[in-house]
Amino acid sequence: MKELENKIQEIIARNKRVELDKRWETSSTRRLFLAILTFIAAYIFLQIIKVENAVYGAMVPTGAFLLQQMTISPLKKIWEKLTK
Repeated sequence: MKELENKIQEIIARNKRVELDKRWETSSTRRLFLAILTFIAAYIFLQIIKVENAVYGAMVPTGAFLLQQMTISPLKKIWEKLTK
């Protein structure tokens, strides 16, 4: 009986970890952090290769990332309906 209780506790702990991972994956904090990192990386790269208006150039991949993040959930819902 003790073994069964341990298994149940393991499952409950795993479910909590999975729920936390899901919340992180869809959190605004994560999206903002990744957008900032994308902007910084693109800006540094554009500065290294000496592109004029690197700030504006860095906004393109950052904007694309944010657009992708905003559209992926609605597209997933449409896909789920079509594949049922």
